[in-house]
Amino acid sequence: MNSGFMNPLSKMNVKQQLILLLLIMFSPIFILYAYGNLKAEQILKHHVTNAYVELNKQNFTLINRDIDTVNKVTSTVIQNPLVQQLDVHVSDSVYERVKKYEKIEKILNGYSQAADGREPIYYSLYVYDPDDAYFFAPNYPQVKKSGVYFVSNKDKPEWFDEAIAKKGKGYLRIIKGMNSQDNEKMSTLAYVRAINNISKGETIGVLVVTKMDAKIGESLQTVDLPDGNIYFTDWDNRILASTEPETGTLLQLQEVNQNIVKPEGVVDVITSEYIYVMNYNHALEQKLIYRVPVKALLQQQNEMKQVIQLISIVYAAVVLLVMAYFWKSLMMPLQRLAFFVRKYVPGHSVPVTPRRGRNDEVSVLITSTYDMARRLNDLVQNQYQMEIREKEAQLQILYQQINPHLLYNTLESIYWKSSLEGNVESAEMIKELSKLMKISLSRGRELITLEEELEHAKAYIKLQQMRYDYSFKVVWDISGDTLQQLIPKITLQPLIENAIIHGVKNMEDDGVILIRAWREQGNMLIRIEDNGYKMTDYAAIDRLLNDELHDPSTGYGIRNIHQRIRLHFGPLYGLKYTRREEGGTSVTITLPADQI
Repeated sequence: MNSGFMNPLSKMNVKQQLILLLLIMFSPIFILYAYGNLKAEQILKHHVTNAYVELNKQNFTLINRDIDTVNKVTSTVIQNPLVQQLDVHVSDSVYERVKKYEKIEKILNGYSQAADGREPIYYSLYVYDPDDAYFFAPNYPQVKKSGVYFVSNKDKPEWFDEAIAKKGKGYLRIIKGMNSQDNEKMSTLAYVRAINNISKGETIGVLVVTKMDAKIGESLQTVDLPDGNIYFTDWDNRILASTEPETGTLLQLQEVNQNIVKPEGVVDVITSEYIYVMNYNHALEQKLIYRVPVKALLQQQNEMKQVIQLISIVYAAVVLLVMAYFWKSLMMPLQRLAFFVRKYVPGHSVPVTPRRGRNDEVSVLITSTYDMARRLNDLVQNQYQMEIREKEAQLQILYQQINPHLLYNTLESIYWKSSLEGNVESAEMIKELSKLMKISLSRGRELITLEEELEHAKAYIKLQQMRYDYSFKVVWDISGDTLQQLIPKITLQPLIENAIIHGVKNMEDDGVILIRAWREQGNMLIRIEDNGYKMTDYAAIDRLLNDELHDPSTGYGIRNIHQRIRLHFGPLYGLKYTRREEGGTSVTITLPADQI
């Protein structure tokens, strides 16, 4: 029982089915390959990111410890009695001021020493001296890296008032314009903290610890990231220290900031290019950022992927080559054979059988198909010749049936007229008879023009009217564009004869025969109508015309005409009898109008 299911493969040719099979074979491999790589990357990124999170926490703790150490040293410097006694407004002698200056500078230089051969950080005290009480001391900026500097309104640094405004709170800041011993401008990360007089509450100056970027950089260098960078920034992403020489520049983190709404603690963000691990210190408004390129992280995995890809490509190429060989060996010959079978029309010439130089099943199939087509051509040709001979024989039989009948009736008419009338009338009848014989013979032609056939019909009507003294009327309505159309000869005469005998024979002057011819929708229509009063069995006439088995005793006149038209022009054409609305019978002949 058919369940209504339709196999979609039934609408595909063999080529499409093979391509579909290839896709089905390869698709799971590539899908699993892509899925495996994706999951491997995700797992690797996840584990590496977790490791970097823990490392970032430790690294940030180490940096905060360094900053806390510096902060403790600055607290010690601030609490030193010599620093607390420094006052530019006290009327000390120049000697006493020099002594204070030298002692404080010695203290700052002592803290600026470094161990283990590393570059030290430098402690400098900047004192506001608007009256130039310490004129003998160097003013800012000078060539030394540490010591005591006295500044006035005209050379006061931009960060001096900023530090005082923080009221003793230390903070990290990028300071530009410091001088080095080679007298070149430099930019450094400094820890800045204002110093206030403990007893009076007045500001003494600003303590600046420079080279903090080198100090923090040492802590950053303890972490090794594969082609990655570490950035220690402020809250505005300005780089305070880095594993790259980028101090003072802004770190672009637009893509990261879009993924973080409220940063707190350690967060990680994985983008298409980088893995970011960021530790936020809200108290100090500082951030430690790891930025690792995903490409570098996945480099080893990519190398393995490339090897797998290369193997897959080589495998696919080998499969395609094998398929191409079998395609050329099997499918292309079968496609050509299918093309030949679809285009082949029985009776048309068959090309030479393709030779493949092989004896496999495909070669046998191709050879057998071409040989079968040739045999079919022979059968078609023989059948065609037999049909032509059969049609010619049928036409000859039909014409042999009609001609003696016509000749007999005509000669009989001449006989009776010659007996009853004079020679003039007989001569006239003989003249019309000659016309009939001329059209009937038609020099062996089976098809004649409608104009010739009408001439034959008119001659017949004259003979009949002369023979029987018929007084019926004949109305001719022939369109001029139909005169040259072809029609089987002796078609109208038997139909007119029926109209006379079975229609208007006994109606005297009341009898009318109407003969019309016109073109309509690619056909030529000829209609013969009479106004006879006799009842006609049209169903019997239809059986006589169209039944394959018929009784010869019922007559063969109109069936002869119907069969000849169909033999010449096909089953769409022939005779059709109908009743006239005004009374009488109408017979319509349908012929093709485009056969000349």
